[in-house]
Amino acid sequence: MATKKNQVLVPDHVYVPKHEIISKQEAEEILKKYNCKPTELPLIYVTDPAILKLGVKPGDMIKITRDSSTAGTSLYYRYVVEN
Repeated sequence: MATKKNQVLVPDHVYVPKHEIISKQEAEEILKKYNCKPTELPLIYVTDPAILKLGVKPGDMIKITRDSSTAGTSLYYRYVVEN
């Protein structure tokens, strides 16, 4: 989706994988599965262009679904923080 001439929104770009907010329950299950704290996950700023349209807030956990030539689909989790 373009906003101005030749300007593409980052989340709509073909090379940006799917980003979605996961529920608190799902986030707890992920943290338990990987035996870690939220801040031990890779961090993503609340102002990151890829997640701006999601309405995220600090403390949310994002699931990123990427296509993989070897695994088919790859899941990646990031913890949302302030700048």
